[in-house]
Amino acid sequence: MQADQREPILERPGVRPAGPRAVLRDWAPVYGINGLIGLVFSASGPIAVTLAVGAAGGLSDGELASWVFGIFLSAGLATVVMSLIYRQPLGFAWSIPGTVLLGPSLQHLSFAEVVGAFFTTGVLVLALGASGVVRKAMAFIPMPIIMAMVAAVFLRFGTDIVSSSTEAPLIALPMVATFVLFSAVPRLGKAVPPVLATLLVGVSVVVLSGQFTFDAAGPVLAQPQFTAPEFTVAAQLELLIPLAITVLVVQNGQGIAVLRSAGHQPPINMFAVASGAFSVLNAAVGAVSACVTGPTNALLTTSGERERQYTTSGERERQYTAALTYGVLSLVCALFAPAYTRFMLATPEAFILALGGLAMIKALQNAFVAAFAHKFTFGALVTFVVTVSGLDLFNIHAAFWGIVIGYVTSRLMEPADHTGLNDPHRKTIDR
Repeated sequence: MQADQREPILERPGVRPAGPRAVLRDWAPVYGINGLIGLVFSASGPIAVTLAVGAAGGLSDGELASWVFGIFLSAGLATVVMSLIYRQPLGFAWSIPGTVLLGPSLQHLSFAEVVGAFFTTGVLVLALGASGVVRKAMAFIPMPIIMAMVAAVFLRFGTDIVSSSTEAPLIALPMVATFVLFSAVPRLGKAVPPVLATLLVGVSVVVLSGQFTFDAAGPVLAQPQFTAPEFTVAAQLELLIPLAITVLVVQNGQGIAVLRSAGHQPPINMFAVASGAFSVLNAAVGAVSACVTGPTNALLTTSGERERQYTTSGERERQYTAALTYGVLSLVCALFAPAYTRFMLATPEAFILALGGLAMIKALQNAFVAAFAHKFTFGALVTFVVTVSGLDLFNIHAAFWGIVIGYVTSRLMEPADHTGLNDPHRKTIDR
């Protein structure tokens, strides 16, 4: 867009950074709850995926604990720093699609070679953000197409509710019933947010049923390990570009779309720079790339919603305190990474799936509305279908191909919708 050419490459905050007094003034229980829910979500299912991939790849317990330490540390530091500077709920985490694609690579590459790819990915992402190319590329993609990709990625959280309810009804159904009750009765939802009530009921059911199997043995405090990287051509060709695309398009693209739909103006190039810098920090302790994520930011802005006419939780200008809560709790998890990981994995899988699905259900609804309520609907549909299909070409996540194929299809099939796309006076949803 034309205005973008006059803007600095690295976005400047439009307000003063938040100080201690501002944070204390703006924080409220609803934002604390949103931050807690965001942390519980990140520290349950995504941690399970991380440990499963690492264990299958032959990583030692110490390497796994160091990985968990790194991703929590970078998530906490990046979130706190960026959210204070921009006074927006800018939640960072780690690349789950990037973690998944490491599975096959760890079968034939050494962990040192994979760590080498972590380092170069961080440097590449940082350089692309500093060059300004990321924001320019994002400006060409209509928001409904990006939100269709988000809806496709979020869809599995909705289906997780169904699968957990059928596989473990004694755990999942009370959680579903609690969520519906506290969402449908305004007085109950005002007293206790539905997702928090669901969490409390779920924990109670798990404990009372005797399915909480926590292993108290093992280290408590984090013991980060440095893995000397090996920079081999084979590992770089296999992982560098897929990991970078996963961070910039699949993950950061989700986060940007979610934040925009909540009324924020996230700093796109600074997202890339921060993701790259903290990815290098992660690599130093053998952890996958840092990034901005859609689910986390959706929970920080919508998880405490009780008023149906609004699309965000609380006052938009104060939502950054939810991210600060999430960031501080992430740092606590980094400090106690080994013990916290064992604690979260002591709960049944059905509990994690049901909680994650119910926490994300409103964000899923918002993604569908943003994708299909206005223009670019055919391109959005193609994006959704391709992403859901799981298309995997050149070891690159289906979400990337969904956006590419959906955008090209939209240009061919919906040319009128693209007229004036870069006009700065157009509404955000059309951009």
